[in-house]
Amino acid sequence: MDYSPDSLISSRFLRKGENSVVSQNERNILRLLRLYPGMQRSALNDHLDLTQQSIYRIVDTLVDRGMVKLGAPIPGQGRGQPSPTLHLNGNYAYSCGISVHADTIYIYFMSFAGELIAQDSIGLAGKTMATALSKVREVIVKLRNQHALTEEANIGIGVGFMGYNVGGTRFSGPLPLHEWSLIELGPLMSDALGKPVWVHISGQTAAAGEAMFGVGRYIQNFAYLFIGYGFGGGLISNGELLLGGNGNAGEFACILDPTEIDKRPALQYLMKRLEMNGIKVPTVDYLQRNFRADWPGVKEWLDDITPVYNRLINAIWAVFGPQAIVFGGQVPPALARMLIERTVSFEIPRYGVPHPPAKLIVSEVKGDAAAIGAAAVPFKRMVF
Repeated sequence: MDYSPDSLISSRFLRKGENSVVSQNERNILRLLRLYPGMQRSALNDHLDLTQQSIYRIVDTLVDRGMVKLGAPIPGQGRGQPSPTLHLNGNYAYSCGISVHADTIYIYFMSFAGELIAQDSIGLAGKTMATALSKVREVIVKLRNQHALTEEANIGIGVGFMGYNVGGTRFSGPLPLHEWSLIELGPLMSDALGKPVWVHISGQTAAAGEAMFGVGRYIQNFAYLFIGYGFGGGLISNGELLLGGNGNAGEFACILDPTEIDKRPALQYLMKRLEMNGIKVPTVDYLQRNFRADWPGVKEWLDDITPVYNRLINAIWAVFGPQAIVFGGQVPPALARMLIERTVSFEIPRYGVPHPPAKLIVSEVKGDAAAIGAAAVPFKRMVF
């Protein structure tokens, strides 16, 4: 099915007489302002191969369109008229990010300036896909009303889906998401929610969220482990998300032999182990909020998965060579630290000198990274 969310963007966001939101030069300037809020207009000359007159003209256009605000100049910055500071105007637009996990859907709103302005969630247990999407629509309207936002200012919706891509916007998800699987989610969700919808793997959108609000603030190259009901991830290279040739970059579990699939660090297997030991864990969300390291069954589960886990980590080290590996998704931080403590490098150093190691870091994102990263997708796609 030929589905293009880019073509569904409201005309109110498009450049006059064109089908794009920004030109390449405008995109370059807006990207700089996202990375360096409050940059002086005169400082743009150091980053762009444009004349000062061209930069001033482009900035004036962005101000007129409401995308950029002029701030007070910084005093004492050289001779002549001080240059104004530039800021993204958060009121220009907002986006919605949705993550579809095995038992919970999370919804976040993000302003044009990258601020998280609203969030909520709904449980999936016992809900059909149609019912769940109806509830998502209700939550979006509720959040919009609570924060005095208009429907027109919503540029679009990013979605992180738990599963792997099988073509277009079709994904193969775990058993709890069987109704959502192997169908074109993009046009279906776009029709249901009334906005252009971009869909990616939740491990990838979570990695994008980490790049914006977590480890990515100071590390530009990292692998992200999405430990949830299943196990996947994403790759960030030079600050940008890698999707791969078929949209499945970061599907780390594919490294494993099929006989080892239940030994991967997926929380569905820990939940089963806990239930066998008399600990009732109804959802992954419950596990994340209430986890205790001394629960009976936790140590035994870790013992079972450690050999496969270490092979996964060493494969990521060898293939991608990241500066860091981030433990995220829905994993409880205490459990992530327990995994980190069990990590062993298989490397035999040559001449006693090993490869530079990757830092092992617990995710620094507060909230659902997959939904947060999904909220950034419409802006990254159309503006930045």
